[in-house]
Amino acid sequence: MMHLLTDLGFFRRFVTSSKDGDARIWDVTLRRSVICLSGHTLAVTCVKWDCTVKVWETTQGKLIRELKGHRHWVNSLALSTEYVIRTGAFDHTRKQYSSPEEMKMAAFERYNKMKGNAPERLVSGSDDFTMFLWEPSVSKHPKTRMTGHQQLVNHVYFSLDGQWIASASFDKSVKLWNGITGMFVAAFRGHVGPVYQICWSADSRLLLSGSKDSTLKVWDVRTQKLKQDLPGHEDEVFAVDWSPDGEKVASGGRDRVLKLWMG
Repeated sequence: MMHLLTDLGFFRRFVTSSKDGDARIWDVTLRRSVICLSGHTLAVTCVKWDCTVKVWETTQGKLIRELKGHRHWVNSLALSTEYVIRTGAFDHTRKQYSSPEEMKMAAFERYNKMKGNAPERLVSGSDDFTMFLWEPSVSKHPKTRMTGHQQLVNHVYFSLDGQWIASASFDKSVKLWNGITGMFVAAFRGHVGPVYQICWSADSRLLLSGSKDSTLKVWDVRTQKLKQDLPGHEDEVFAVDWSPDGEKVASGGRDRVLKLWMG
């Protein structure tokens, strides 16, 4: 698994994880590993695979906090601020910046607006069928334990405005949770196979899911109903993503085909 780190506007580093139990931070400019994050006792996938969640300071590789509670592998993690960290200064307006300094300032403004006065929240999903909502900067103890899935939780994702959490499970369902409290809101059912991945539209009104049943489904958060079915893949759909402008959806699957869907 590889995950890009952004200096709020400038992609310079990325982090990888490995079966050797380490995560490594790489510098794109230097073209080498600059920090090794060790401490996990089992294989690390998605930068997060044993029964614990470890929070690191990335400039020196210092372990800040260890979050314990899950009884099996942690499959997925999501930050409430993840979208603005990933996109930096760029949003659906496609605004152009006159200098790197202006771009960096815009990125900080977006991040601070998204974060507000509350601490960043982290959600984890596990093979133990549960999810935990954390505030790592405040406590090592979970804020809420989220139960309801009947099989392993494969993917968790905050809505882009941080108000919702969506989860995908091998129990063939997608569940919607309150992004602040972690309370259960609704279950979206319609897939006939495990749900592998989910993603949000830029306005946080729609949710996309991809499944082993070879389909993508678009769910309406307001009505809590299926809005659109997107068949077309000939096998399992492993990956889905929504463009920041909300106009396109991409999907990839076991049929070795990448599909682009227009909104």
